[in-house]
Amino acid sequence: MTRATAVPETVTIHVPFRIVKRGGRKEMQLPEGATLPRRTDNTLVKALARAFRWKRMLESGEFSTIAELAEREGIASSYLTRVLRLTLLAPDIVEAVLEGRQGGDVTLARLMEPFPLSWSDQRDTFSSP
Repeated sequence: MTRATAVPETVTIHVPFRIVKRGGRKEMQLPEGATLPRRTDNTLVKALARAFRWKRMLESGEFSTIAELAEREGIASSYLTRVLRLTLLAPDIVEAVLEGRQGGDVTLARLMEPFPLSWSDQRDTFSSP
């Protein structure tokens, strides 16, 4: 039996994408309409977990001041304060982070900067999930 057409030895596939920096890492960004399940940003999830743990420790009276808690954790109180601020995020933004469907501008570096306290303003500031 013979083949009617020759099979090429090399196959070339063109996939449109671009490389963008996200949270200090390079990430492949696909074109509009292409869907790819997002991966959870483990660094951001870990920071959220720490923030809520620290908040619980302060509210329970286990530690009376942020300085005391920071000393126990072995970190600067200014850093603890910035991370603790994550507890002020809108619940839907926290949920989106935990599910890995947060907007591209919701990174730990961005959230360590001051952000609006109003949940509606937060939704406007960060791209919707």
